[in-house]
Amino acid sequence: MTAKPAIIARPRPILIVLHQELSSPGRVGQVLVAHGFNLDIRRPPLGDPLPDTLENHAGAVVFGGPMSANDQDEFVRRETDWLAVPLREDRPFLGICLGAQMLVNHLGGKVEGHRDGLVEIGWYPLKATDEGKSLLDWPEMVYQFHREGFSLPRDATLLATAETYPNQAFRYGENAWGIQFHAELTRVMMQRWVVRGAHRFVLPGAQPGRDHLGGRMIWDMHLKRWLDEFLALVFGLSADRIGR
Repeated sequence: MTAKPAIIARPRPILIVLHQELSSPGRVGQVLVAHGFNLDIRRPPLGDPLPDTLENHAGAVVFGGPMSANDQDEFVRRETDWLAVPLREDRPFLGICLGAQMLVNHLGGKVEGHRDGLVEIGWYPLKATDEGKSLLDWPEMVYQFHREGFSLPRDATLLATAETYPNQAFRYGENAWGIQFHAELTRVMMQRWVVRGAHRFVLPGAQPGRDHLGGRMIWDMHLKRWLDEFLALVFGLSADRIGR
């Protein structure tokens, strides 16, 4: 009797929330796909709905964008309110930059610019807290592209800090995470950001474009390694496939 081939169940997809037509999940998407996940990509600013439940998803990632988490656009309010879904269902959730700021607003925190008008646009030092160090090793330098930061939500655990914007990464409960910096950028993505965002390099504290690309050659390898390990922590990925 011929044995039937084993049916290998694929994991549920990861919900990916992007905020521009040409935005990409970058290396976050690459890592998740390498671990067998499909990506369910939604763009709320373009009218895409968000699911009423994450029952059919393995988790969600909300990425950044040029808008503010404080904007009154309908999709910003709708998306911020929607964060009740992963929190209520205790699904793995990661907010990156704007996504983290939306989570902070949802949790009753505050998103605002630096009191002296300083921005973080380029490569800046990062320091892990004791709680962050207990989870994984953190890079010493990270890539930033933001004009606003956030307060630490009540009952959240601070994982990493920096000088200009002290709250850089946090964990809320067991499965909700927010990070201010960008580890998802591929080389092509960074080149596109440097071109399209060049008008912001004159802002106080911003670095010139050549330093963005030059810094990548020095620090990006460590940032990529951290991203692999961090996504494994957030989504429970198999450690033996990290970096493949």
